[in-house]
Formats: sequence, structure tokens, C-alpha cells
Amino acid sequence: MKGILLLNGEPYSGKIDDTDAIVYCCDGAYNWAHGRVRIDKNIGDFDSIVGIPEPPPEEVYPAEKDYTDGELALNRLISAGAGEIEIYGGGGGREDHFLGNLQLLYLAHKSGVKCTMVTDRSYIFPASGVIPLGEYAGKTISVLPFGGILHIIDFKGMKYAYPKTLSYGECRGISNQVKENCAYLNVDGVALIIVNRGEV
Repeated sequence: MKGILLLNGEPYSGKIDDTDAIVYCCDGAYNWAHGRVRIDKNIGDFDSIVGIPEPPPEEVYPAEKDYTDGELALNRLISAGAGEIEIYGGGGGREDHFLGNLQLLYLAHKSGVKCTMVTDRSYIFPASGVIPLGEYAGKTISVLPFGGILHIIDFKGMKYAYPKTLSYGECRGISNQVKENCAYLNVDGVALIIVNRGEV
């Protein structure tokens, strides 16, 4: 099952395909998403909107709590059986919230769920093992270690070579280019992949 998670960051301006998906909307995301995408559940403390969203929330969480609205919604999507999740509205806005939203990607990955944050400028997703990149031929991508040292076992179809390891405090994985349809990256560890959706 596909899940869609709408967050209260920078509004996503593109079309969101909710076909055969379950859509969870977090609090203030309702302000930009209502009327643009079907919403199945509204989740959060609702301190960022005026009035009652549609559909009405099953539960209103306290504003002071141990989890963000996004974390609550992501865990509920995973518990509902979502095997693939797309996050919209996770970029921009407050930097601390954006960095927190990246942690949601890591949480989903460690739970065995494929998760991609889609912004107007980028696709952002964590991945391990052999990572096919051919669909991004002609795009600029950046690869960062996520959760620890990233060991580069092998790669193909990239403009620039990767070092054997990428560690925190290094920027050598920034701004490479996918040159071939057969491109891939094979890693030990978790890579955070950022694909520039615009031109190279």
C-alpha cells in the first residue's frame, strides 16, 4: 500500500497523485493541501489551523508532547501497512523542522519502508545496498552518509568517482551527475540521496 504524508513546511506546488494511496495530513499542512489532494485522515494537535479540518480528526493530540505531528502520522502510516510513503511539504520553513523531517526518512528506512520526500526542487530518500539511479540520468545528485559512515562498494554511470567512504564532516558526495541509464551505487550503510529535479 502506498502512503502519502502531508507536512506543514514549504507547500508543494505540483500535482500529487493520490491514486490507490492512503493520505494523512498533519496539522497546518491542511492550509495548503485542502482541495488539492484527497485527505483520508487529519492528524496532529491542530495548533496551526483555524477551525476543524475535513475529515474531522479522530483524536486531537496535545500541543506539548514527545513526538512531532509528522512522527505520529508516519508511525500510523507504517502501522496501517504502508510499504511505500511519499512526503510532501517537508522542505523549506524552519530549518529545525526540515532536519527533523529528514529523520522521518531514516525512521521509515529502518522500518523497512521506502520513503521519499518530494519538494519543488528535489527528491530526497535514504537507501542501502544496490541503489539504481538510471532513472535520474541527466540529473545532479548528492550522496551523504546517513546514520553513520557510508562505505562505497561500487558505482557505475556517474560523472565523478566516489571515495571508498563518506563520513560526517565531509562534502565529497555533493553534486555528482548521473550520466547513464544503467547507473547505480552500491553501499554498505545508509545513504541519503538528494536528486536535483531541475536541469544539471
